[in-house]
Parts: sequence; C-alpha cells; structure tokens
Amino acid sequence: MAKRGKKYQEALKLVDRTQAYDVNEAIELVKKTTVANFDETVEAAFRLGVDPKKADQQIRGAMVLPHGTGKTQRVLVIAKGDKAKEAEAAGADYVGDQEYIDQINKGWFEFDVVVATPDMMAEVGKLGRVLGPKGLMPNPKTGTVTFEIEKAVQEIKAGKVEYRVDKAGNIHVPIGKVSFDDQKLVENYVAITETLVKAKPQTSKGTYMRNASVSSTMGPGIRVDVSSYAKK
Repeated sequence: MAKRGKKYQEALKLVDRTQAYDVNEAIELVKKTTVANFDETVEAAFRLGVDPKKADQQIRGAMVLPHGTGKTQRVLVIAKGDKAKEAEAAGADYVGDQEYIDQINKGWFEFDVVVATPDMMAEVGKLGRVLGPKGLMPNPKTGTVTFEIEKAVQEIKAGKVEYRVDKAGNIHVPIGKVSFDDQKLVENYVAITETLVKAKPQTSKGTYMRNASVSSTMGPGIRVDVSSYAKK
C-alpha cells in the first residue's frame, strides 16, 4: 500500500485543489494522475442542490453515453415466451424466468444489469431484499422494467448508465476509461451534465449544480468548473 500511497501523493501534486478546472483541462489531469497499472474507469461526481428526502427531488434515471463506458455489461433478462426470444436475439447474456429467480435466491450474481418485463415483476419483486442493496433491482424509471426488451438490451450494451441521487445530494456516474480519447471523455461528461441539468426539479431552490469533479478509479478528484450550469 505504501507504494500506491507514494504514487497518489505524487499525482496529487499536479492538482490545485482550490481550482475548478475547465472540463478539457480536468480530463487531461485525470490522465496525468492515474496511478494504477490497469485501464482505470473515469468517474464524474456531482453535488446537487436538492433535498433527496422530498419525493419530488429524488433524481433518478438512465441515459446512453455518446461513447459508452468502455465496459461491456452482462445483462440478465427475466421474461417468458416471445419476449424471452426477443432478449436472446438482442444479445442478452442470460434469459429465463423462474430458474434465474431461484438461482439469485441461492446467491448467484454473475450479471451487471437485470431487465424484466412488467408481467414478471410480481416474482422479481420478491428478490428486492437481495437485489435492492446491490442496486440491481429493475425499475421503470431506468428503463429496466419494460416490454421493449430489444431496445433495453441494446441500449445497455451500447453504454447506458444509471444515475441516482444519494442521501447527501450526490450523483456518481462512470464516463469511460482512461484509455478513451480526451474528446470522448469530455463529450460523455457534457452529456451527463446536461441530462442532470434537464432533470432539475421545479421545487429545487438556490444553486442546483453546486460542484462537480472527475477522477480515475485510484486517482485524486479534480474539480470541474460548473459556473455555466450553476444558474440553470
């Protein structure tokens, strides 16, 4: 751990913690401050002026990033009949109904996203205690409870990300890998930022986009200038 700590401290010297950088500069710094010997994920973090305790300020949704995330998600579709065939044709990794529900109850989690048709939710809902804490429960707001199975699977495979405000008003979203071109990371960052701006609740008071940062998996956080969005 000491070696990693030293690398991190060296990386930290490149960052002015008091400055909010233009997004292009921030992405350049993310690449300069990576400390791991694997292709780290780049994550964007946002602090929003919302009160998540209020039902109308619980921001949650999903979007397809322009350039994906660099990670191929393993998709489990819980459906029957024609919808199961549609899922297989669309490229889902696992397709079935009760047998997969039983496997999950026994502790099987070899998947990243669960999509379910609405008619299966009575059974899938019983998995809430195991899927809920892992953030894997299908939800209509994120497009994972739907009869449009082909669209759902294709979007997830194309780089769909979910965003959800936590109890402190923060949202964390992966925007790609360190190996991505700078411009692709910038465009992914801008896309998620603009999506969050559009999701601003009408009841949100004061500054909405309070601050933002980008970082790699093991690297330091780098503040991004959000002044152009602050008044929106």
